[in-house]
Amino acid sequence: MNKPASSPSEHHIPSYLQFLRKMAFLSTEGNWMFYAWMTFLSGIALVGLHAWGIQVREGMIVTHMSDHVSWGLYIANFTFMVGLAAGGVMMVIPAYLYHDHDMHDVVIVGELLAIAAIFMCIGFVVADLGRPDRVWHMIPGIGKFNFPISMLTWDVIVLNGYLLINLHICGYLLYMRFLGKKPNSKWYVPFVFISIFWAISIHTVTAFLYSGLGGRPFWNTALLAPRFLTSAFVAGPGFIIIALTIIRKVSNFHVGDGAIKILVNIMRVTILINLLMLVSEVFTEFYSGGSHTASAQYLFFGLHGFNALVPWIWTSIGLTVAATLMLLCPKVTEHPGMLITACILAFVGIWIEKGMGLIIPGFIPSTLHEIVEYLPSPTEWKVSAGIWAAGLLIYTLALRVAIPIFSGEVSLEDTHKDD
Repeated sequence: MNKPASSPSEHHIPSYLQFLRKMAFLSTEGNWMFYAWMTFLSGIALVGLHAWGIQVREGMIVTHMSDHVSWGLYIANFTFMVGLAAGGVMMVIPAYLYHDHDMHDVVIVGELLAIAAIFMCIGFVVADLGRPDRVWHMIPGIGKFNFPISMLTWDVIVLNGYLLINLHICGYLLYMRFLGKKPNSKWYVPFVFISIFWAISIHTVTAFLYSGLGGRPFWNTALLAPRFLTSAFVAGPGFIIIALTIIRKVSNFHVGDGAIKILVNIMRVTILINLLMLVSEVFTEFYSGGSHTASAQYLFFGLHGFNALVPWIWTSIGLTVAATLMLLCPKVTEHPGMLITACILAFVGIWIEKGMGLIIPGFIPSTLHEIVEYLPSPTEWKVSAGIWAAGLLIYTLALRVAIPIFSGEVSLEDTHKDD
């Protein structure tokens, strides 16, 4: 009796190629809401790409940065994105250190957020370079990497290292789920614990990059690194709560209430610590007085008639305080609308505080005591929006692939049946 012919995919296509093929299929398949969302993000990303092309052609003159304020909206977003990437670890810690099963099921959402955020970090750095073709100057062997003297080289190492670690963890776990096999803990658990340390290090090194600049007294504070970490552990969980709520609405992926409650509890603690550190900084700056308080004076109250950043910082404080009051409500998790509003307010408040409220006043007044104000140009806003859109595209596609595989809807066995 002749045996039935097997499909070519079963014998000639390796499982990892079938995995990649299925990922490509999933990333382009969805309902009308998925296509509308992706079209919207693609349009914004293309507008940003066009604006960046103009910036490369015309030079940095199309931005409002200058010799006095050489870091602007791009580096402000970069700083925030590093924190967002680090914030993803707040799902890893309870999942793997304390063996929380609710967090185990959704930890992939935080890991994928870290990957998307690092890609956005790289995008903002490239936009700020002005001449991205000269990046080869930092390539070891060709240019000068200046390791270990330069804090910038440490930043490059920890950011790219964190990206590779998270790519390995997510890729391995998804591949094992696709095969229907139990992951070998030796291949991913050590990297999970390394990622916890690495997440803290990426934001700490970024803080050291600023606080180590002696000519910028506004950043010369020992609280800068702790403030970076606490604000990251507000923004990161806040974004993840929003993502989990959306995932609940648009997919069959199980998101337990326990995971959201843990993230809310994390936000409750870290947002209070962040406010305490902000108050401590303000007290130290204004009570002690001296010429080094000029930047803080400019930021909070204006200086010599210049007050472009005053509305920004007070808006940030107002949003953060409002978010704190909402999060401290005992039954906030029972009211999704209130919880999402609190997360959005906290996210925007931290974005302003770590961006326009931190980077810009470090340059005003200048080392020559000149006041040259800065507000982003339309080109900077377009490029920044484009990078944000590109990052959300990456995150959406990653979730679109990961959720069906993690929920068991897609597997190698199903692929064979389809063939």
